[in-house]
Amino acid sequence: MRKKLTESEINELKKAQQDELLSTEVYGRLSKLVKDPHNARLLKQIAEEERHHASTFSKYTGKTLKVNKLKVLFYVFISRFFGLTFGVKLQERGEEEAQKTYRKIVHVIPEMEKIIEEEENHEEELINLINEERLSYMSSVVLGLNDALVELTGALAGFTLSIQNSRIIAILGLITGISASLSMAASEYLSTRAEADPEEQQRAGKSALYTGVAYILTVIALVTPYFLINNYIISLITTVTIALIIIFVFNYYISVANDYEFKKRFLEMASISIGVAALSFIIGYLVKTFLGFEV
Repeated sequence: MRKKLTESEINELKKAQQDELLSTEVYGRLSKLVKDPHNARLLKQIAEEERHHASTFSKYTGKTLKVNKLKVLFYVFISRFFGLTFGVKLQERGEEEAQKTYRKIVHVIPEMEKIIEEEENHEEELINLINEERLSYMSSVVLGLNDALVELTGALAGFTLSIQNSRIIAILGLITGISASLSMAASEYLSTRAEADPEEQQRAGKSALYTGVAYILTVIALVTPYFLINNYIISLITTVTIALIIIFVFNYYISVANDYEFKKRFLEMASISIGVAALSFIIGYLVKTFLGFEV
């Protein structure tokens, strides 16, 4: 005789049913938006499996639930704006939690074994699903972003105490940043062209572009406070805060898209950037004190 579901298990199953409906709608919409036919077919297939799971759960909950349209729009927007890989991996993180729930009630629902197997296959299939350009050039983005954060945050910190004029610091930082971005892009181009693999050599132009654009956008974000705020100390604090926000957002993105450990990478990158900024600030103080440099 089949064991009866407890009230707690039914509530868990309702949540799982809701999540499956959400996945059905998200993957179904994405399958119509992606250009790659293989990706579209796989997303459509997974959407149908999720629909079947939701239908199975409804037999046990006795409820016909409605999908949360706001969540659907959120995941579709994320996938379109930040890339399909990021959006799908973010969605799959919810699936991992769902599998824990399924295992708790596998002894009650005969179909649960097959559902768990299909859910486990989803992640593996989706990892091999997408070949996005933005991810294939991620190393170039990391190079530009990381160098801009470390070098310019340090330079601005050094300028802050030695010059003590927000507008001049902003102009110097902008000039320094633009020059450095062109230098980094050129270095990335030459480095990629020097690769032995002909396919890598063909990527040189785009690699340089991704590096340069990542660098210059970071520069603009970091120098903006000095253009807007007259107090140079507040400008520096705001710049460091922006740097930490950029580090947080970027590391969260790549930790989801590439399955990296977020906390370790964030702390490492933040420590380097803040450490260089602090050292540069001290150097700026020493320059002002012992060389008597003042603007």
